[in-house]
Amino acid sequence: MDATNAKKILLVEDDPFLSSLLKNRFTREGIEVIYAKDGQEAITLLQGNKPDLILLDLILPKKSGFEVMEEIRRDPQIQDAPVIIISNLGQPEDIQKGQELGAVEYFIKAKTSIDDLVANILGFLSSVK
Repeated sequence: MDATNAKKILLVEDDPFLSSLLKNRFTREGIEVIYAKDGQEAITLLQGNKPDLILLDLILPKKSGFEVMEEIRRDPQIQDAPVIIISNLGQPEDIQKGQELGAVEYFIKAKTSIDDLVANILGFLSSVK
């Protein structure tokens, strides 16, 4: 895949092990990964920069994933950016809130293997023009 067609993901995850693992897996697949370790950094990185996908944890320092999604939806330049949630919050009300805020998918970390998560995200990215 040449660089001009490379897909770009904003990975928002405060767990250093998981974020490193995901960055390495996506980079090997030819995907450009921009990384934010907290919600505020994610908002800063999104200014003037619309990725093909935002992979978002919900429990984050400085600004929760739900707060990040609310800000994304208020910004006309990025409001239609697809968001996939990866979180340990698995209660029905959390999943419903994520869907109401426009998440295209919601993965519960404890119930989803890294391989399944990566495969689902690669499948989603292959459908994005």
